Amino acid sequence: MEAILNRRSIRKYTDQAIPEELITELLEAGMCAPSAGNERPWHFVVITERNLLNGITEIHTHAQMLKQAPVAIIVCADRTCDKYPGSSYMVQDCAAATENILLAARDKGLGACWLGVYPRDDRMKGLTRLLGLPEHVIPVSAIALGFPAEVKSAGSRYDAARVHRNHW
Repeated sequence: MEAILNRRSIRKYTDQAIPEELITELLEAGMCAPSAGNERPWHFVVITERNLLNGITEIHTHAQMLKQAPVAIIVCADRTCDKYPGSSYMVQDCAAATENILLAARDKGLGACWLGVYPRDDRMKGLTRLLGLPEHVIPVSAIALGFPAEVKSAGSRYDAARVHRNHW
């Protein structure tokens, strides 16, 4: 509950490198997400090269924190895993994987920020080109990662007005 209740989007990072073992733990958390039909359509592109991190900021205007972040993870969906054509759950599955990574990052003392990619065509095409993604793979989200250089207070987000019992 601590990670869930205190997770916030962190956009400022120290220059400390993230150990590879920690990145692997985050990816393991992502791969533990639920997925429709257990298809697990996700692929993850781990980016540590500065020119690629900076390149993403030219594609995604709200990704400027990547100029400072030491790592980004691009969560992608593999269309060949689509068991439900026409009503695909791939994006939901990748969103669940993204959230698991964000929570694991918080739990491990890292700062992270979810950057939306899907369904923005310009962002999807730009990342596909930049990263050389195959045609059957679509980028769904990006996650900026680093050791936090800012602290954001939690505060309660529970809103009873948004809870409906048995009907609206």
